[in-house]
Formats: sequence, C-alpha cells, structure tokens
Amino acid sequence: MHIRRPEIELLLCCARTVRSPETAAHIRALLQEGIDWEYLLRTARRHGVAPLLYWHLDATCSDAVPKNAFDHLRDHFRANGLRNLFLTGELVRLLNAFEAREISAIPYKGPALAASVYGNLALREFNDLDILVRRHDVPKAKEVLASMGYQARYRLTRTQETGFLRSQREHPFRREDGKCVVELHWEIAEKYFFPIDTERLWERLSRISLAGNSVLNLSPEDMLLILCTHGAKHAWERLEWICDVAELIRAHRENIGWEQLLAQARGLSNERTLLLGLFLASDLLGAVLPKKVSQRVRADPTVKGLAERTYEQLFRETDRPAGLLEGHEGAPVFHSLHLEVRERLRDKLRYWSRRAAALRGEDWELVTLPKFLFPFYYVLRAIRMSGKYGPRILKRFLSMVR
Repeated sequence: MHIRRPEIELLLCCARTVRSPETAAHIRALLQEGIDWEYLLRTARRHGVAPLLYWHLDATCSDAVPKNAFDHLRDHFRANGLRNLFLTGELVRLLNAFEAREISAIPYKGPALAASVYGNLALREFNDLDILVRRHDVPKAKEVLASMGYQARYRLTRTQETGFLRSQREHPFRREDGKCVVELHWEIAEKYFFPIDTERLWERLSRISLAGNSVLNLSPEDMLLILCTHGAKHAWERLEWICDVAELIRAHRENIGWEQLLAQARGLSNERTLLLGLFLASDLLGAVLPKKVSQRVRADPTVKGLAERTYEQLFRETDRPAGLLEGHEGAPVFHSLHLEVRERLRDKLRYWSRRAAALRGEDWELVTLPKFLFPFYYVLRAIRMSGKYGPRILKRFLSMVR
C-alpha cells in the first residue's frame, strides 16, 4: 500500500512498542519532509495513538519537533498516564470486591491489555473498564457496583432484568462522581456477530500481574479473535485497534496455537474476520505472522479488497473517521464489511435476520411490559427503528431508482 502523507507514515512508524534503529532512522527522515503538525496531532488523537507518537519522538528526535507540538504531546502523555493509573487502581478495587463476593471476573481490553501486551500502562488509551462475569453472577455484580457508588445506565424492573440478561450482552455503569464507566459483560459481543459460547472462554484462562495483583486473563487465542471481531464490528476506524492486534501478536507469537485459532474462527464462521485483522496488523504495522498463516491471510482476495477499503476510510481527512458504516452501530443501515467478512450465504442471512431482531437497552427502557407481553418489545423496536431511520432509507431508495 502506498501512503502519500508523511504524517500518516510517521504515525504508522510510531504505532508500535518496538524501537529499532531502522524505525528511528525512518522517523528522522520523515521529519525532514515538512510535517503538518496540526494535522498530525489531530489524527494521532483521533486514532488513539498519541501516547505512542510521543514515546517514539521523545526517544528519537525530540529536538526536531516544534516546541508547542512537543509540549502538547507530552502533556497528553502525562495526563493519559495518570488517568490510566487511576482506572487501573479502580479496576483492582472492583475485582477485589467481586472476589470477596465469590464472583469470578475477567478484565479485558483497557488496563489488562495495556499491561499484558503493551507492557506499559501509559502507552495505550482507554476510557472505561470492561469486566466479564458469568451471566448468573450479574445480579450479585450489580449489587457490588451499587455498593461502590456506581449507577446503572438502564433502570429496569426485576421482570425486565430477566429478559434483558437473555437478550443483551452488557450493562454499563457510571460512578456517581462521573470519574469512571464500567461495562459489565456476560457475553463478549452480540450473538449475530460473534456466536461464541462464552462459557468456553472460562476454560482457557491464565493469570497476569496488574498493579501488583494477580488477575484472570483471557488466552491469547481468544483475545486475538475478540480484538479482530471488535475491529471489524467498528469497521477498523481507529488505528489503535489495529495496533492492539499487532502488539498481541508481537507479545505472544510463539505461544499462540495458530491452527487452533484458525479452526476456532472457522467453526464460528468468523475466519475472514480474523484474517482481515491479521492482514491489517501485518501490512500496516509489520506484525510477523508464521509463514503458513501469512499465506492463508493473503490467499483470500476478499480480505485484500476489504483491507484496501479500510485504508481508504481509515485515513480520510475528516474530524472523525466515517468507517464503512454510515451511522452508528445501532443504525439499520447495512454494513457492507459485516456482510463481506462472512463467506457463506447462510451466514450472511443469519447475520441479517438476527441483527434486525436484536433488542437494545433503550428498547427495554421504552415502556414497562408484563412478562407475557415481552415479545411485543420486538414490535416496539421495529416501530422505533422505522421512525428513526425510515425516511433516510426511503430517500436513498428513491435516489437509486431515479
């Protein structure tokens, strides 16, 4: 892939935790090409890689960076580091409280990923805490969070809560002082996007050290598949998500059961999702894949085509990358990437039907219904979505037939 702007090449050089003489020389050469620092800083912040950019520039050639730009990056780096230390301390506090109530909990992404993959809490940005618990432990976990000053995003009756747990995958909570958001998960992603049996994740756990505490951690294979799924779900619109995949490969390349990973992805009809994430990490950030895996990644022409479209959207010069999806995840505008990473027609149809019928937290809040009327929530969702997006879809359809 040819990238014209030196600012983008500079970001790609810096979006990694490995400092090599070759990378340092390339960074120094790029700085001689006339950097648009306002654009670079804006793009680095948008893609969540400003800490890594500062970390490399500070070590390589801080004297070649304009003072105001360097000061901006340094201040952001320090603020991010302090924020991450606070969130990590809060995560440990919550995990200890869960353990006291005999609730098994797995932190993932956020501090756990920064510590186990990046090796430095300050090098990755994160704004909330993701914690996975078993579904039957959710009521107890909610009680723990409430006792520690957290308020649930959705106000549900006890009867609604039962249906909510069956149809949803997470429940967000905000600390009363607004300093922290916790997303309590019992599923990793919507079943229409990632149909994994979450219970199997609990069979392959390890432990890592986090702020001096031993905490549960997902296996590298599961985490890699989850990261690729998360990136595809959001159309890979942030460079930091590709960096996560590349860094996980760097940290665990020799320990990953690659054949097992590919077989697992294939069994979930998510192989192309995995291959796309591996392709992006390898092609953009130099992640080194085993030879057989690399050959498999590059053997699928659809993966290469999706990668090219991702590059085009990733570095669009806008205030926010639009991704391949017009609208947000809740919009019923069909996401071409979500369909194209599915190889079989039956998987595309299953995805389409399940996503169309999937309830969201807002649907449960809309009205309180007795248990025997719960199926009516699906009708209400259809009405709500038609009112919200119907005119836009109709307008697009009319423009196509003119």
